[in-house]
Amino acid sequence: KGGFLVFDDFRGDHWFNFERQLRRVLPDARLVELDVSHQIFHSFFDIETLAMPWMYNLPPRFYGVYEDNDPNARLMIVANYNNDIGEYWEYSDTGWVPIDLSNEAYKFGVNYVMYAMTH
Repeated sequence: KGGFLVFDDFRGDHWFNFERQLRRVLPDARLVELDVSHQIFHSFFDIETLAMPWMYNLPPRFYGVYEDNDPNARLMIVANYNNDIGEYWEYSDTGWVPIDLSNEAYKFGVNYVMYAMTH
């Protein structure tokens, strides 16, 4: 039935390149901002807020693309815009990132995998 794609570590005007490249693959895809009520944020862990510290001095946002652009259908893509969830994982054992923030980032990753495997 396809796959699941996560975009991470892009910010600000990187959006324009992201959107341009996405249009090459899925020309009709509509990017929809996701809020904390979306089931991807509750597929294993219950993530209570999407308000994370501003890694790039910009507010983090989460976007998705649904199959056939139908919000009731399967989410195929999640984009962590103005954020770098992977960096929280990468530096989790260095002391450069607070442990509670690193733990929250792992919850996002686990939820993404669980959602992708069950939808």
